Amino acid sequence: MFRILDFPTQERILKKLPASLIRELLNEMPPDDRTSFFSELKGDVVKRLIILLTPEERKEALSLLGYPEDSVGRLMTPDYITVKEHWTMPRVLDHIRRYGSASETIDVLYVIDSDGKLVDDVKIKDILLAEPDTKVEDLIDNRLISLHADDPQEEAVTIFRMNNRVALPVVDEQDIMLGIVTIDDILWVANEEYTEDMQRMGGTEALDEPYLDVSIWHLVKKRAGWLIVLFLGQLLTFNVLQAYEAKFTTILVLFDACNHVQRW
Repeated sequence: MFRILDFPTQERILKKLPASLIRELLNEMPPDDRTSFFSELKGDVVKRLIILLTPEERKEALSLLGYPEDSVGRLMTPDYITVKEHWTMPRVLDHIRRYGSASETIDVLYVIDSDGKLVDDVKIKDILLAEPDTKVEDLIDNRLISLHADDPQEEAVTIFRMNNRVALPVVDEQDIMLGIVTIDDILWVANEEYTEDMQRMGGTEALDEPYLDVSIWHLVKKRAGWLIVLFLGQLLTFNVLQAYEAKFTTILVLFDACNHVQRW
C-alpha cells in the first residue's frame, strides 16, 4: 500500500516508523517505486535510508539513482525475464517457473544474445500456444520497440501511446538490456504531466506538495509570476477592446440596419 500513496503521506509515515520497519519496507519495495520515492527526498535523507538496504538492493538503488532525473532510467525495474534464441518451449516454461515470481511482469519475455544484447521480445501468449519443439528464434518477428535509459520520460509516454504494450525494454547505447518500464509507471508520469498542464492553463504552477503544507513565500513565488502574466494579458485585452469600442458600436448599428432593410 505504501507504494501507491502520495509522497507527503509516505514521508509522514516514514517519520513515525521504527528503523526495523523502515528497513523491511524499503527492501520489499519494487526497485522502480523505491527509486521514485528516493527521488523526492533530500540527499542527506537518501544517504541514511540507503544504508538500511541489503548490499544487493543498495547496489540496485544506487544504479537507478545514477540516471538523470526525469529520464527513463529512473522508471525502469531490473526485474524481468530473459531467454535465449536456441531455447525450446519446455525450457522457457521451466525458466519462467523458476524466476517468474521475482519478475515485474511475465506477459512479455525478452530475447538476448550471449553478450546481453536485446534481440527481440516474445509474448507469453505465443509461448503457451507454440508446439513443444518450437524454438524461441521461430517466434521472433523483428518488431522490437525499445527505450534508451537516458531518454526523457515524456518520450516514453508518447511511445507507449502509439504502441499497445504492457511493458517496454530499456537498453544502453550498445543495446545491452538494462531493465523494463511497465505501463503503470508510464500512466503515473502521464497523469503528472496532465495535472501540470491543467495547472498552467489555469494560471498556476505545480506545487509538487499539498497546498496546506506549502509556505507563504513558496506559494507567492509559485503563483506571483502567473498572476502578473494574466494581469498584463487582461490589461492588454481591455485596452484593445476600449480602442475599438467605437468601431464595434458602428458595426453593430450597421448590422441591425441591414437586417431591418432585408426584412422590409
